[in-house]
Amino acid sequence: MAEPKTKYDRQLRIWGEQGQAALEKASVCLLNCGPTGSETLKNLVLGGIGSITVVDGSKVEVDDLGNNFMVDEASVGQSKAKCVCAFLQELNDAVKAKFVEEYPKALIETNPSFFSQFTLVVATQLVEDSMVKLDRICRDANVMLIFARSYGLTGLVRISVEEHTVIESKPDHFLDDLRLNNPWPDLRRLTETIDLNTSDPVLHKHTPYVIILVKLAEEWAKTHDGSLPSTRGEKKEFKELIKARMTAMDEDNYKEAMEASFKLFAPRGISSNLEQIINDPCAEVDSSSSDFWVMVAALKEFIANEGGGEAPLEGSIPDMTSSTELYINLQKIYQAKAEADFLAIEHRVRSILKKIGRDPDSILKTMIKNFCKNARKLTICRYRLIEDEFNSPVQPELQKYLTDEDYSIAVGFYILLRAVDRFAANYNNFPGQFDGVMDEDISRLRSTAVSLLSDLGCNGATVTEDLINEMCRYGAAELHAVAAFVGGIASQEVIKLITGQFIPMSGTFIFNGIDHKSQLLSL
Repeated sequence: MAEPKTKYDRQLRIWGEQGQAALEKASVCLLNCGPTGSETLKNLVLGGIGSITVVDGSKVEVDDLGNNFMVDEASVGQSKAKCVCAFLQELNDAVKAKFVEEYPKALIETNPSFFSQFTLVVATQLVEDSMVKLDRICRDANVMLIFARSYGLTGLVRISVEEHTVIESKPDHFLDDLRLNNPWPDLRRLTETIDLNTSDPVLHKHTPYVIILVKLAEEWAKTHDGSLPSTRGEKKEFKELIKARMTAMDEDNYKEAMEASFKLFAPRGISSNLEQIINDPCAEVDSSSSDFWVMVAALKEFIANEGGGEAPLEGSIPDMTSSTELYINLQKIYQAKAEADFLAIEHRVRSILKKIGRDPDSILKTMIKNFCKNARKLTICRYRLIEDEFNSPVQPELQKYLTDEDYSIAVGFYILLRAVDRFAANYNNFPGQFDGVMDEDISRLRSTAVSLLSDLGCNGATVTEDLINEMCRYGAAELHAVAAFVGGIASQEVIKLITGQFIPMSGTFIFNGIDHKSQLLSL
């Protein structure tokens, strides 16, 4: 066995040791190990998931050899769950792999408590009725759930969790937390020791842009009633003010100050997103509240008191042209402020824990520190029950998708994926599954889709004839290329949910293999 740090080197750079530890502790259950399920688990096994349990009651057939890499000719006639489990185990011997030879539908009906032992359930190729029942079971047991399905050239992925909180949301673009327009005393004192009019060319050239912007902002405020540039004209004028201070064309620090001047114009205080989180009803904590909400309650108190309307400082500064001495001094000031903010929040967390009757040390210091560092980027995801979506989708959204050319195929596939389940419930087979009845199946599927749309309050709406023909042509086949793509998306979402990093997708993800397009429907 390779050392974990070497073995998982590339992914550790993405989600770190904390994320990897969460993966290695997690237990995942897969329902149905056709190509979609096998591809999902393959990615998780290679990533070092703690344990997997494969649930499938079927035997390997000759047809499976053409679309599932986890079975071979020797597997024909054997338990599919057992064969897939064995192949997956070969990919990573550190993963504990088990299998259950039972049909998922029967397990959902007869043994709902079975699912409570897992961190997360990946349910593939389930029909609507089983999806609804499993969703209720997992919600009651507080188990995360992901549905994944591939059907011909289309597929879907849908997360179902009552609430998922993210501390490390890792957005692609986020403004550095430099407080240029709201410097605290230590930062102000440092800037006061620097003279921008110095005659020393080396010092002038190596004053970091943070100091340049703070000093020039104060200078601007003195002649503008204490306010900072706000209009487009004022912002342009401020840039000219920076440019005027350059004494040579090769002063990169002043160029950086001009490029970063937009950071000075960022509004003070907290974002509307963070304001929504600290004012969420869950922020009123009690003994049953999660660690996340206890820390949010402490954050709310901090913002109203020590923070002076701001979140705790992150404490890191970007690279910039500067003398080593000035850069290190600046770094120390930011780190000291971040540490002071962290200690204030930690004190509030301990005091809240004591107040609600929990062990004051039950939330680790490292967790609170990580929370403070990411306080501006906190995210909460909440998902509707699949039953609610199926029975009463968000009408304005559904109507919009049905009439929007950009979404017409995605919503068409969504409706038809539900229609084929109704079709199967009525006729005991999927449309196009048997030869010689294609025309009849097309007619039946059309009627089923129209009836479904009517039940959803979209009387008169239709799905294009081409898509209905396509769905019948698929005959419920799982194509390996589509299954691999859908499985890849599903496993990516599993990792987001288990590590608690990055923001999981919201809504129903629809893959359109005809146009190679992926879209999210918020229903």
